[in-house]
Amino acid sequence: MHAAIQSAERGLEKATSFLKKEYSNLQIGRASPGLVESIEVEAYGSRQPLRNLAQVALPDARSIAITPWDKSILGAIEKAIRESNLKISPVNDGNAVRINIPPLTEERRKEIVKVVHKLGEDAKISIRQVRHEAHDAIKKDKSLSEDDSKRAEKELQEKVDKSNKDVEDFQKRKEQEVLTI
Repeated sequence: MHAAIQSAERGLEKATSFLKKEYSNLQIGRASPGLVESIEVEAYGSRQPLRNLAQVALPDARSIAITPWDKSILGAIEKAIRESNLKISPVNDGNAVRINIPPLTEERRKEIVKVVHKLGEDAKISIRQVRHEAHDAIKKDKSLSEDDSKRAEKELQEKVDKSNKDVEDFQKRKEQEVLTI
């Protein structure tokens, strides 16, 4: 396999996994650990992701319970969640931080669907960029015969098509998830 195709595979994988991560962070009216796990918390003199400082549990479909391993950072966790762009209100009960996820309004669902489409389009742009770079590398490789070059381009296009299909599938699933009441 040509080095450009191997590099492209890594780039395509990075684009689709980034999209999955972004979709998991979207607030869709249901509790999800992905909603808060990557929030940066100021603790012990540095900023750390919440998942490194606490256990994140889902007592039910509409709430998240965050239990820190060290109770002294409860206030810092609560503050970080309040300052995040999630627009959710944490409640500190002295042992854990609890978050109730409100149900989505129809207007908010439509806004989230727009974000889902934008994230999907961004992923497709990344895929096109990866394809463009790999295509240029194949064209510039003088050690490849014309047939090998054509084969490499065909293999590259198959991988790009699969990644684009994956993005479309993720996007449809997420859109359906957001619109399901």
